[in-house]
Amino acid sequence: MTRIIFHIDVNNAFLSWTAVWLLQNGYQQDIRNTYAIIGDEDNKRHGIVLAKSTPIKKLGVVTAEPIFLARKKCPSLKVYKPNYKWYKEMSDKLFNLISKYTPDIEKMSIDECFLDYTPIKHLYGDEIKFAYKLKEEIKNTLGFTVNIGVANNKLCAKMASDFSKPDKVHTLFKQEIVEKMYPLPVGDLFLVGKKSAAKLEKLGIKTIKDLANTDINRLYPYFKNQTVKMIESARGIDNSLVESEKNVTKGLSNSTTLNHNLIYKEEVLEILASISENLTLQLRREKRYASVVRVQLKNAQFKNYTHQMTLKNPTNSTEVVLKTAHILLNEMWKDEPIRLVGLGVDGLTTEAIYQVSLFDEIEKEDQNRDLEEALDKIKDKFGLDVINKASLLGKKRVRKKY
Repeated sequence: MTRIIFHIDVNNAFLSWTAVWLLQNGYQQDIRNTYAIIGDEDNKRHGIVLAKSTPIKKLGVVTAEPIFLARKKCPSLKVYKPNYKWYKEMSDKLFNLISKYTPDIEKMSIDECFLDYTPIKHLYGDEIKFAYKLKEEIKNTLGFTVNIGVANNKLCAKMASDFSKPDKVHTLFKQEIVEKMYPLPVGDLFLVGKKSAAKLEKLGIKTIKDLANTDINRLYPYFKNQTVKMIESARGIDNSLVESEKNVTKGLSNSTTLNHNLIYKEEVLEILASISENLTLQLRREKRYASVVRVQLKNAQFKNYTHQMTLKNPTNSTEVVLKTAHILLNEMWKDEPIRLVGLGVDGLTTEAIYQVSLFDEIEKEDQNRDLEEALDKIKDKFGLDVINKASLLGKKRVRKKY
């Protein structure tokens, strides 16, 4: 059976949800049609634009720019403080509405999710008609609009939902990729960040079609492990499943929500190092090994990004987990403010099978394990922060923005 995947994305979530709250509490004007932004001017250090109305967007105001710069572009703008408790309530209402049709929902952030329509198509019929029905139900019931992308995989569904906004249903089926996706700028491809897009353009790869037709060997020196995934994405290839909470493989994870934004990659890596230390210590205590490492980031707008990597050998080594996390962080770094950093290990097993060909690699692995077991004993006696391996401490951070 051909897969049918939806990507449902709230249009301008923070501003829309603030507008709904104001209207429900007697406000006479819909701020979605005014010169309005969501931000916190009381926080001088981090007073940035979190969301903006369409009218003010046309004046050149962009998300994440300082509010004082936005005021220079539009002196009459009005600033409304974020109400995260209300946003959570509206998000819950959205997902509760959607989940009455299917439990196969993967929440990507507070305002977007994937839905696997394949198992329920026989109940609700044509996917396009159902997408329009769901879009209108959300608007009429909850008071805000969404975009819905409909495709044969998650990647194309996400691309489709971004085509044009607001309040739209778009498709990007397999047979539409060449017509609808190939002409787009390479920077529009999901998971290709600004730095990667700039690098591709310097190489003469300006459109998604250019990337789709590029030889892997040409790009590998520049993008290493990202290369195959980038080219497959440009061709509309994505076999990842919609992972609802009931289907997620149990593992270990931890995350940290910051009270301020992180703008340096090295700061994020320091948090990942701390989390990896704790997770792998727990793995070693339980005599378990992980075969998958997963990194999660949320930006200042609480958009969620997750990358994961399957390891050649299951491990409970802090060094291996952190090095893998570092690779994943480099792949997903978008040079934007980060509010949440998370790290998880999955595919847990009680056996460690080393797929290596050289004896010295096995010996090195054994030596590393013996060292970490010795460090664990010291930490159990004197505390977690008493000692670390030199390779995990890194150099003194230089305040250089990536």
